[in-house]
Amino acid sequence: MATPAQWITGARPRTLPAAVAPVLAGTAIALWEREAVWWKALLALAVSLLLQIGVNYANDYSDGIRGTDDARVGPLRLVGSGTATPRAVRTAAFAALGAAGAVGLVLAATTAWWLVGVGLLCILAAWFYTGGTRPYGYLGLGEVMVFVFFGLVAVVGTTYVQTEDFPLASLYAAIGVGAFACAILVANNLRDIPTDTRSGKHTLAVALGEDRTRHLYGLLLDTALVALVAVAITTTWWVLLALVSARPAFRAIDIVLGKKATGAALVPVLQQTGVAELLYAAGILAGVAVHLVSASLGSA
Repeated sequence: MATPAQWITGARPRTLPAAVAPVLAGTAIALWEREAVWWKALLALAVSLLLQIGVNYANDYSDGIRGTDDARVGPLRLVGSGTATPRAVRTAAFAALGAAGAVGLVLAATTAWWLVGVGLLCILAAWFYTGGTRPYGYLGLGEVMVFVFFGLVAVVGTTYVQTEDFPLASLYAAIGVGAFACAILVANNLRDIPTDTRSGKHTLAVALGEDRTRHLYGLLLDTALVALVAVAITTTWWVLLALVSARPAFRAIDIVLGKKATGAALVPVLQQTGVAELLYAAGILAGVAVHLVSASLGSA
């Protein structure tokens, strides 16, 4: 039986910044619109975190029973290592996804019922990433879905539940956050190219090959920078405080493109990219807050 510490490790806490960042960015735009609703932001955060944990356990379960994780490089996998039974991990995945759905129902009931459909799509996307007979993560579509659900849907959705509107700045922020989320998965799949190839998991990294995958990682971080400029143009230049994310991002790029690290040497890239994404979103929120405080003091 897995220990509590092993269950926490299996939830992959290093990926959780990818769940927090969209809510920070979406709330930043709601704040810019002077329509931030903090209790809704907290509920959106709960949904995002539970979905991330749910997809992590679901991925552990599905890859584990297929044997994909038998020779995995990186953090502990509960099923692949034999630390927990497949049934227990599947139950944990369903519990997290179910809890996300329950909290999402509260948001839908207080905003718009069509959000129930969006929530259902999010849960299905979480499960079928590696679950089912034809998981889309095995078909090279993982990055696309991460961009859609942990970028566009998460950021724009967070803004919408607070403002009931779709500001253009929210879309730009979603593109930037989604690019970082994709970069985390690209780095993960770059590390796993050898084992995924042997196990028949056809990720985008396997299809592109090592060199192109490394350049894709760099392109995604460049995209986040361009998106930040677009957010600044549509809101305030104070959001360029998000450039504080450049330090961990440059460290990660050096490992991926400079040192051309492989295997376990790529593990720090996941954490650095996650930290960069979190700082990016927090910087946007801080920039909007500074602008509003400055404007308030100026008019006093």
